[in-house]
Amino acid sequence: MGGALILLSICVSTVLWSDLSNHYVGAVLAATILFGAIGWVDDYKKIVQKDSKGLAARWKYFWQSVSAMGVVCFLYFSMTVPEESQLIVPFFKDFTLELGWGYLVLGYFVIVGSSNAVNLTDGLDGLAILPTVLVGSALGIIAYLAGHLGFSAYLNIPYIPGAGELVVFCGALGGAGLGFLWFNTYPAQVFMGDVGALALGAALGVIALITRHEIVFFIMAGIFVVETLSVIIQVTSFKLTGKRVFMMAPLHHHYELKGWPEPRVIVRFWIITVMLVLFGLATLKLR
Repeated sequence: MGGALILLSICVSTVLWSDLSNHYVGAVLAATILFGAIGWVDDYKKIVQKDSKGLAARWKYFWQSVSAMGVVCFLYFSMTVPEESQLIVPFFKDFTLELGWGYLVLGYFVIVGSSNAVNLTDGLDGLAILPTVLVGSALGIIAYLAGHLGFSAYLNIPYIPGAGELVVFCGALGGAGLGFLWFNTYPAQVFMGDVGALALGAALGVIALITRHEIVFFIMAGIFVVETLSVIIQVTSFKLTGKRVFMMAPLHHHYELKGWPEPRVIVRFWIITVMLVLFGLATLKLR
């Protein structure tokens, strides 16, 4: 139920202190609730109904896809400025790529990919939640800068009117995540489950999409990316050659089997995330 408590804290705080007429806030809340519901069904089947498989993978992916496309379509058809459909590339001052309908494809993969990446990483005590807090807080800073005409012009990043309101959501995510970490740190007393991991991952993806910093998000969320790639590589290698690249996937289990104590794996992954988040924020100025 740890994930449910996180989502409840975030949603209540956002409803109380953010501008609910802001459609970006509505989009992030919708994604959080929808993906949280998918995770809740999966957890319910595993814990209450004692079904070790939980929600069938095809149905989980189907409902993730429907939810993600619904949010992306809403964002696409409610765009008010041209910058909302442009892809920016870090380190290039004047280079932007107009996505057009490609925005729908990119948005879909960012949200679904982010949701599943956080879920895959959530395998050790505290491993997923602190990177989520760090990346979410950094996205909050980016949202504030993107929603401020002066700062966005100074940093030469897309000005997205109203994006600054997402700071409330990101602040709530950071606070709820740290509160959860107090009890989830090794050895954990409470767990996030799919209800938390799927929802938080989707929320991060939506915020990255709104602020037009998908590539920077990809950098900052490097731990989530590597964990996901380790699973893809492992499955592909085993199906094609019958051999495993890693002792076990996701990657954190590989290091456990190599003899690393669980706290060492967790803290070192945290340290890497701090470095990646700082590098991601640095790209705002390095143009």
